[in-house]
Amino acid sequence: MITLARNRLDFRFAEVHGDAGCGISFQRTLRIPDDENDYPLPPGLGRFPLRHLDDFAGRVPETWVKRGGVIMPMHQAEAMWLSFGGGYGHYPCAVKVATGKIDAVTGKSWVEQLNGDPQDYLVLPEQPWLDGYCVEEGVIRQFIAMPLGEGYSAEEQITGKAEHGGLQIIVYPMKAERYEEMRKRFRTISSAFDMAGAFEGTRISQGSEDMGLAPGGRMRQQIYDDPFGLDAWDQDHFSRCFVTIANSTVWAAITGERPPTTPPTAADYTRAGLPWFDYYGGDAKALRGAEVLAKLKTVSETGARKGDMPLPENEPVDVERIVSLRGRRSQVVRETEF
Repeated sequence: MITLARNRLDFRFAEVHGDAGCGISFQRTLRIPDDENDYPLPPGLGRFPLRHLDDFAGRVPETWVKRGGVIMPMHQAEAMWLSFGGGYGHYPCAVKVATGKIDAVTGKSWVEQLNGDPQDYLVLPEQPWLDGYCVEEGVIRQFIAMPLGEGYSAEEQITGKAEHGGLQIIVYPMKAERYEEMRKRFRTISSAFDMAGAFEGTRISQGSEDMGLAPGGRMRQQIYDDPFGLDAWDQDHFSRCFVTIANSTVWAAITGERPPTTPPTAADYTRAGLPWFDYYGGDAKALRGAEVLAKLKTVSETGARKGDMPLPENEPVDVERIVSLRGRRSQVVRETEF
């Protein structure tokens, strides 16, 4: 079951285990420069508003109503990241994230089942957030909102079609018996895992109807290998949600609400002396990244080819203030010699 509360999607699997579930929200953030430099993690600037799409039947295209889910506003060329955690942050879940039905981890077309070779999903709470497409080990390309149909999105570059747009999410809980085995082996598992639930908000500092997501600037972020194995996940139980992205004008027309204001530029934020972030995930292994995603043209590159300038305020920034964030410690006990 999926519920929407406080602009967060809560996925619950009471039929699997009383603790099974996770929360996912979509964070507003700075758009980092698309200049081939590798940047640290930008801050979270608050959650994007989410609304039930069914509430606006008759005001939105029939295709949107048919696929259901929620709707979210983004300005053109605005960036976002996904935050994982919330009240169910301690229960392990496997999460697949796609944009325009292109897997953000592998670059392959959307399939519902989990695959391990290559791994096409994220593991919670090991993965506290996702900022973009996994292009190489330790590097992602930031998610940037662009109009669908103009050739910018990952979907259009890979499939040649502007058909779906938005975000697609599916969540699978860990099998109850595996979770209970872990609880017996590690009596402190809840306190060890609960750190992930605390990550949400850690990075918070003091035309066309359809929108898709396109690759932007390079960011240092690891997508972690599954430490539990494919067999740990209960693929008989899952919940999925389609997140439709509306541009700011369409959002206002549909909902009658003003969209959030445009975020500050990376240069303005940095000049103000505010922090960027770096995350250390302990002993967690990182995925290598997907070659097909690494070959995508960025928004800046596609714009140059089209003779457009889609990214205003794209000058490089010199980041000096970086705050280090640490993930949970490993549960593995190091072997000793006697």
